[in-house]
Amino acid sequence: MKRKIGLIWRIFIAIGLAVGLGVLLPKIHEGFAEWFTSLFATFNMIFGGFLGFVVPLIIIAFIAPGIAKLGRGSGKLLGLATVIAYASTIAAGILAFFAAMTILPNLVGNVGADAVENVGKSPAEAFFQLEMTPIMGVMSALLIAFVFGIGMASINSKTMLSFFEELNTLIEKVISYIIIPLLPFHIFGIFLNMTYSGQVAKVLSVFSLVFILVIALHIVMLAIQYTVAGTLSKKNPFFLMKTMAPAYMTAIGTQSSAATIPVTLRQAKKTGASERVTDFTIPLFATIHLSGSTITLVTCSIGVLLMNGMPVSFSGYLPFILMLGVTMIAAPGVPGGAVMAAVGLLSSMLGFDESMVALMIALYMAQDSFGTATNVTGDGALAMIVDRFTPNVKGVDTE
Repeated sequence: MKRKIGLIWRIFIAIGLAVGLGVLLPKIHEGFAEWFTSLFATFNMIFGGFLGFVVPLIIIAFIAPGIAKLGRGSGKLLGLATVIAYASTIAAGILAFFAAMTILPNLVGNVGADAVENVGKSPAEAFFQLEMTPIMGVMSALLIAFVFGIGMASINSKTMLSFFEELNTLIEKVISYIIIPLLPFHIFGIFLNMTYSGQVAKVLSVFSLVFILVIALHIVMLAIQYTVAGTLSKKNPFFLMKTMAPAYMTAIGTQSSAATIPVTLRQAKKTGASERVTDFTIPLFATIHLSGSTITLVTCSIGVLLMNGMPVSFSGYLPFILMLGVTMIAAPGVPGGAVMAAVGLLSSMLGFDESMVALMIALYMAQDSFGTATNVTGDGALAMIVDRFTPNVKGVDTE
């Protein structure tokens, strides 16, 4: 039985091949190098257009049923768990913003502009242009998702929810069988073009800096979560983190919060949280608690913006962070689901163009498993926090 190469390794192979060919081909035959680079620029134009077309459908298909399902049996425990999960996700985003803005500007600088100054060639152009206009804008899709999601929850609509769940399944198939398999080729084309035009060296240096910062922030966020949980439960935070370590390692391998639920649930019970609370909150948090993913998205997006010499401000980023906490709800159970759900926000709220989105996806995918591991490990801390406050909620009900 052949073992498939994981997505992360396919992306690393694509980047390595792109850099190698981008350096080698011009030395062999300049004309062929330009044609070959333009060929992939054409592919990137088509793929980027298709991705932009699908983004509104992704938003509607994931957010609407996610909100509707949260409304089911909306007892006090559900409300408490949801508030704590959202607060943790937003806190992670704010932490990432200030850490990235403290560290990255001094290290990254205006890499994009500096690189272009040292280039003798312009990036290769596509052979032709093909416009794929989305059926609606990102904000319109978000509003539709909110209206239908909240509406389905309020009237307990089973028929409409079934439709949106089937739409969710359909869009998941599009992501799993079209977007994800073609993603390494898209990233190959982006890096081939950057190498051909002479920009790739500094871009790769930024990749390494951002990667290290993201992993460090993941650890800091887990330490904060377990310090709060340990203080409330009067237990050693380091002992609690050690208890949840199997869930962390499992998530690194599966790259899926949903696939890790059995291990997360087993380890969360070992922390001392009640079975009733863990049985309810751990599956819920696997969907709505995304502190690790938020840290990654915020840090990587700031790195890409700085690399392109674009302005970054907290007033501009706070709405983005707040929307991330909602947009990533019910992100698909495929590697990179969170960044796919956030592509629309990157374009509409932060001004990302096609090449910036591709860089963002590559940056995110490179450490997707670590972000997922941080999400699920943090779920254990949040379950303890919810359990600590649950006795104060009279008549709590999960149904």
